[in-house]
Amino acid sequence: MQHKVVLRVLGVLLVFFSSTLLPPLCVSWIYEDGAARPFVVAFAVTIVTGSVLWLATRRESRDLRFRDGFMVVVLFWTVLATFGAIPLLLAKTPSLSVTDAFFESMSGLTTTGATVLTGIDALPKSILYYRQQLQWLGGMGIIVLAVAIMPMLGVGGMQLYRAETPGPMKDTKLTPRITETAKALWYLYLGLTMICALSYWLAGMSMFDAIGHSFSTVAIGGFSTHDRSLGFFDNAAIDTVAIVFMVIAGVNFALHFISWRSRSPAAYLRDSEAMVFVGILFAASVLVITVLSSMDSFETPEENLRQGLFQVVSIATTTGFTTGGYSWWPTFLPLLLLALSFVGGCAGSTAGGVKVIRVILLYKQARREMIRLIHPSALLSLKLGGKPVPDSVIGAVWAFFFLYILCFSVLVLIMAATGLDWVTAVSAVAACLNNLGPGLGEVAANYASVGSFGKWVLASAMLLGRLELFTLLVLFTSTFWRS
Repeated sequence: MQHKVVLRVLGVLLVFFSSTLLPPLCVSWIYEDGAARPFVVAFAVTIVTGSVLWLATRRESRDLRFRDGFMVVVLFWTVLATFGAIPLLLAKTPSLSVTDAFFESMSGLTTTGATVLTGIDALPKSILYYRQQLQWLGGMGIIVLAVAIMPMLGVGGMQLYRAETPGPMKDTKLTPRITETAKALWYLYLGLTMICALSYWLAGMSMFDAIGHSFSTVAIGGFSTHDRSLGFFDNAAIDTVAIVFMVIAGVNFALHFISWRSRSPAAYLRDSEAMVFVGILFAASVLVITVLSSMDSFETPEENLRQGLFQVVSIATTTGFTTGGYSWWPTFLPLLLLALSFVGGCAGSTAGGVKVIRVILLYKQARREMIRLIHPSALLSLKLGGKPVPDSVIGAVWAFFFLYILCFSVLVLIMAATGLDWVTAVSAVAACLNNLGPGLGEVAANYASVGSFGKWVLASAMLLGRLELFTLLVLFTSTFWRS
């Protein structure tokens, strides 16, 4: 492990992150909300810390190695969440403890959307904006953002990109150079955010709300500037905009880039993961809307359609927006929606969960094993998109699935041991590990009732989910630390 190299990169990234504290500071001055001081202090502490780390290691000229990349990613997300909590901790409104401030910061950066806050409508505008911005930065990944400027700093970025980018196909690049890939993803992300904000504004939101909700929609985060989330607006046009952009953000961003570059939607139609993703959303929506309609859950058929479709897309993509909550829905629907969050969106998207591509591979492998029971001597290759999938990828997917179930089970037992009932414990872990946000039981609206220890456990679950287990868990292996 090249400790000085890691610290040098961490220092640079902290200096970069300090600049993101300036926009909320400007918002505070524009709206004169009296919350500027926390951002000034946070900016000073962050840039000084980053500068000290860089100055102390600036003479270190060695390149970042692959193993160092994992350390930088994990360190940066934990350190970033810590520094990101400073404005929330120092602000008079809301008045948060260290635990609550860190929980809220980690939830924002991991695009989980779980909150400990109540009375969100009354918060200063700068705090509201800051929460939304945290999710926007975390959506594409602050690491990928930094990789785009790494060449100027003399540090290679492939190691960071491979450690950060989700999904089993981590070596796929959109362009020959990793820097160009990061820039392409960033420009695409920025463009979608601007279009989403404009659409929200045209649908009836104020410009402030439109920008804030575009941040959390494209990031699939779920934070809102209102306690009632999108239910505050009670506007079908706004719900429609949210549905469209949640689906777009749940698809692999590489497909968006390829489609934009080729000026053709053919890339989506050829991608089996995207087609299965849309199929899952469609099938789940039909089922949910049918049950809601049969039990007259809402006053009109149109409302059953609107609420059912919106909530399925929001939960299945792990966004977590609500229009009225889903925990009170009849029969099995709350559990169905929570189960959909385990699948999540596509690899290479801003969604959480196991990812659709892994579910497809698990299904194909299980089907192949059943065929082998009938034809033991048959040579059966597993294909995805018409191409054979290496056994190493299948092995990695099964390992990931095992670790996912193991982590989920252990975390649920820990949360239950803190005194939570089983419904709350299971849904809280599922919502945080899948980067969803709202759960069931006591955490249906917020996580304020969860104890301090439980919040630290759930914050760890958020990080596990955001980094897709391996990036974090590999640090706890003896092999990683061997020289």
